[in-house]
Amino acid sequence: MDENTNENAIYCAHCGSIITDDEDYETVGGAPVCSDCYERHTTTCERCGSAIWTDDSYGDEYTTLCALCYHNHYTRCVCCDALLHNDDAYQIEGDDYCGECYRDETDKNRSIHEYGYKPEPIFYGDSERFFGVELEVDGAGGYSEDAEAILEIANADKEHLYIKHDGSLDEGMELVTHPMSLEYHKQFCWQEIMSKAISMGYRSHQTSTCGLHVHINRSCLGDTQEEQDHVISHILYFVEKNWNELLKFSRRSEYSMNRWASRYGYEKSGRDILEKAKKGNLGRYAAVNLQNYSTVEFRLFRGTLKYSTFIAALELVDEIITLAMTHTEEGIEKLSWSEFVNAIEAPELIGYLKERKLYINEDVEDQEEL
Repeated sequence: MDENTNENAIYCAHCGSIITDDEDYETVGGAPVCSDCYERHTTTCERCGSAIWTDDSYGDEYTTLCALCYHNHYTRCVCCDALLHNDDAYQIEGDDYCGECYRDETDKNRSIHEYGYKPEPIFYGDSERFFGVELEVDGAGGYSEDAEAILEIANADKEHLYIKHDGSLDEGMELVTHPMSLEYHKQFCWQEIMSKAISMGYRSHQTSTCGLHVHINRSCLGDTQEEQDHVISHILYFVEKNWNELLKFSRRSEYSMNRWASRYGYEKSGRDILEKAKKGNLGRYAAVNLQNYSTVEFRLFRGTLKYSTFIAALELVDEIITLAMTHTEEGIEKLSWSEFVNAIEAPELIGYLKERKLYINEDVEDQEEL
């Protein structure tokens, strides 16, 4: 009798226990499941309502799906793996994307990206000090085909540069480099890029909208934030102490400097200037912008498509950083502008200082800026 009873017994498909006649049970995929296992180990497909094992759900933390409903009506973003209804998926060459990843992916393929575009940086050159450049050009439409012509030169062998829209420009674009050492910038095809931009009608200095911004990696200033802040305080002190000379070097008007690259104001010490800067009252529109987590940005310079002026700006930033790292604040305070420039050996910088009448009373003929 007991053997016949066992032969006709119903066993739970999950735990294997006998389900007695007076017990309720459910079925999952046609198999009986005791009420305890059903409650603990199954869930319901939100599309068709069928019971499925929890471990067999094809959904995510918000949506539960059986295999059939998932394969017939859903997909996943190839980039972030988000669950998507087929009607909500965007496609690129047969691959499915969520809306956000689709925008990011299409932005990557544009010749001119949106202003907020920021790819993973690629570092070029053998150095601890890297210069990331933002060069604005304006006045010729800011067309995609123009950007493509510049990118064809800049990225002929590697991705060195990308281009973005900038709302401060009228009919232009912003050329942005990946971080490069100073020597790498000097060997880079800047002269070809600038010549191409000029030939298409773009200008930089000869506009009221364009700037040249130079980013330096904070990591080259010291291993700790305290060490970096120490050097930054020296940079700020030098800039404030020599503001009149730097204003002349920048080629900006005083109005333009106040609008796009304002000074923090002179204080008794670099540390006091740094504390004022950290309050962020100027936002990013400061001559030395400290708002970026990984870089210090020098925003003083007016844009230019003249190669020697461009390199001179990078060389000046390099000289200021070296000075800030090797001198005490007292040493910087005692150092005159003439003594500072007299120690410079960088040829483009010396030539530019002479053009701007900032080099030990020695003048040279000034050439047209573009």
